[in-house]
Amino acid sequence: MLTVYSEDHQSHDGLLQADGDAWAPSVECPARADNVAAAILDRKLGDLIPPRDYGDDKLTLVHDSDYMEFLRHAWDEWIAAGETGSNAKPFTFVGSGMRHADSSNIHSKLGRYSFDTDSPIVAGSWKAIRRSAEVALTGANLILEGENLAFSLCRPPGHHATNAFCGGYCYINNSALATQSLIEAGRERIAVLDVDYHHGNGTQSIFYERNDVLTISMHADPALEYPYFLGFADEPGSGLGHGFNHNYPLPFGTDWEAYGQALDDAISHMQGFAPKVLVVALGLDTFAGDPTTQFKILSEDYFSMGQRIGAMNLPTLVVLEGGYAVDAIGENTANFLEGVSG
Repeated sequence: MLTVYSEDHQSHDGLLQADGDAWAPSVECPARADNVAAAILDRKLGDLIPPRDYGDDKLTLVHDSDYMEFLRHAWDEWIAAGETGSNAKPFTFVGSGMRHADSSNIHSKLGRYSFDTDSPIVAGSWKAIRRSAEVALTGANLILEGENLAFSLCRPPGHHATNAFCGGYCYINNSALATQSLIEAGRERIAVLDVDYHHGNGTQSIFYERNDVLTISMHADPALEYPYFLGFADEPGSGLGHGFNHNYPLPFGTDWEAYGQALDDAISHMQGFAPKVLVVALGLDTFAGDPTTQFKILSEDYFSMGQRIGAMNLPTLVVLEGGYAVDAIGENTANFLEGVSG
């Protein structure tokens, strides 16, 4: 197995998120990806290779060009506006009855292109965001070149990012970008299985009206958990995409036995779709020790999860998403990869 990885993710550092009445260091930190890379080397799961370079046209396969321009220039515009804070964050959002006005003010842009305050821009963000997308695209190319399994060790993650909004620590939707890249290269039927604790709202919204991509997300019930406003069971897709989106909202406290039953049902849907390639959006925040979540999956369960997915015997690209138990994320990821690789 080849793992695509870049240390450029480390430039996306010093992120702050709300913690009661104060701002605290974000759980989305460089140690997440560093620890995964170290575990892959320690377990001898294959080589780490650098991502390839891609043109700007690749970044707009699933994202609006004006949104990409916002991400590229947001930090420079923040500084040019005389701001001194280390995190560029929105404080005003587009609400009901408002326009997505084309304002030149950086504060308006932050609100126009964000749906929460957990995806700040710092000085090194664009370097890491772009490189993370190239990590995903390189993984897709490895599958196209004949690899049966590849791992894109992406940071920042991506599955919450929509075509024109960042949120949930996500800026470019790496899993969706890799999927669309595979389709552009002629792989016509792709299944995206999102096993992150949080619903992959961005991926769902990008492919919701399409029948060439099957999107499946297994996650905490959005009636109780972020992102709250998408991810319910009654969202089957629309138009040509009707029947090509399946959500599995699960209750707090879900353990491997219950999760495994839902996974078996998801696998049956994928088998009925008969995909040519599987893209797994791998979130490790289902872990019982994750400080931010409410599931009860144990480290050894990730091996079983990987085994069940690997038994589908499909060319598979695994893309790293969430997981905030920093000391355990390496072991949990390695267990999954060992399982899926057989």
